[in-house]
Amino acid sequence: MTSSATTTPDNIDGPTPLGLNSNSVTDDLRAAIDRSYDATLAHLKELVAIPGIAWPSFDRAPLERSAEAVAELLRATGLEEVQILGCDKPDGTPGGPAVVARRPAADGKPTILLYAHHDVQPAGDEGLWGSAPFTAVEKDGRLYGRGAADDKAGIMAHIAAYAAASEVLGAGLGLGVTFFIEGEEEAGSPTFRPFLEAHRDLLRADVIVVADSSNWKVGVPALTTSLRGLVDGTIEVQVLEHAVHSGMFGGPVLDAPTLLSRLIATLHDDDGNVAIQGLVAFDNATVEFPEADYRADASVLDGVRLAGSGSIASRLWTKPALSIIGFDAPAVDVASNTLLPRARAKFSLRLAPGQIPEEAMEAVRRHVEMHAPFGAKVTFTPGESGNPFQTDTSSAAAGLAMWALGEAWGVQAVETGIGGSIPFIADLTEVYPDVQILVTGVEDPDSRAHSANESLHLGDFRKAILAEALLLSRLNDGL
Repeated sequence: MTSSATTTPDNIDGPTPLGLNSNSVTDDLRAAIDRSYDATLAHLKELVAIPGIAWPSFDRAPLERSAEAVAELLRATGLEEVQILGCDKPDGTPGGPAVVARRPAADGKPTILLYAHHDVQPAGDEGLWGSAPFTAVEKDGRLYGRGAADDKAGIMAHIAAYAAASEVLGAGLGLGVTFFIEGEEEAGSPTFRPFLEAHRDLLRADVIVVADSSNWKVGVPALTTSLRGLVDGTIEVQVLEHAVHSGMFGGPVLDAPTLLSRLIATLHDDDGNVAIQGLVAFDNATVEFPEADYRADASVLDGVRLAGSGSIASRLWTKPALSIIGFDAPAVDVASNTLLPRARAKFSLRLAPGQIPEEAMEAVRRHVEMHAPFGAKVTFTPGESGNPFQTDTSSAAAGLAMWALGEAWGVQAVETGIGGSIPFIADLTEVYPDVQILVTGVEDPDSRAHSANESLHLGDFRKAILAEALLLSRLNDGL
């Protein structure tokens, strides 16, 4: 993972497309995007107003309405092959509705698949929002609302870029374009792999653009070249057959929450590095991530010492990171004076590129069983897992993407890692081993995806549309 100068058509293998060395096509695409921008933004606001949540505990009707709204927007671009498809989960319940639309490639032309997702996270505590979460509100150059950035802006960037390329290139557009707008990403994509298997030929492409990531910062675009993998699970500690009075029996035996806390403390060393043996880690990120920027972006309190060693970028992108994301024990308000017999915690472990998830899961199991405190009974239950991802930055598509980003923003694009995970990308690479995958996005460090006051920077949104339109125009000339 390295920083990179913007790639220009002159140092991309293959013929340089007519017009792209001049500013004519860029100017024409920008003008087409500007003409339709108000409508694009209005459609984005309409999508934000639909609370389509794929979690089983939520009403499915808004999710289906969200899919219908996306399908209608795709039909409005002139696409005739527009379908809403889905697969059942293992328990027989329906998976999230996906929208698939296609424009077949002309003879000899490549096909690009444009991925985004229309489902969103729940709003959470609405009292933390500055405005109603499902009402899009413009303020200080940003658009606030659940899904405004993650990932309904990705949908509209795809649609607006395709519309602009279609308008400017007209009958000369022979590029095959497939839209795949998933409907269950925020629920963990439970039917993603069977959906791919069922529609393998329908979704086959030469290049896939996944618009679900972030730029380096406002005003600086990025191509995401690595993503961490993920494993999670639960650790339970038991010390008693049943709860007993803490006054009558306390002292000779420690309660389960205390022992679980001692076990959790062994997961990191004194510097905050993950202390589990057998995990892959690299300190090789060359992009500088200033500590002050990280502290501001992550809202770290004054006086809190950062954990781990090595560069900030490596700690974020190419080293493992382990968090305790849940803890089962009585709430303080209902706690009684008893020694608790058992306690349970859920861990989430982000994996460096190159790490095999199954090996990481086994490493966690070995560690917690070896560090059982005071001989307590430890039960390890594995959960979900997902592979890390690394882009082939030497591919023709990656070079074109870097050039298009730099052209649209007018500044050098960078290649960055992302600390988060998109496990379904591993499914894409397994089902389509020869495809070139590009991970882009419209977010920035202050977008606050999944949190209250999620927002989209509107200036960068317009540039993201132009970058993708440029990529489509260049791919129209082949790879």
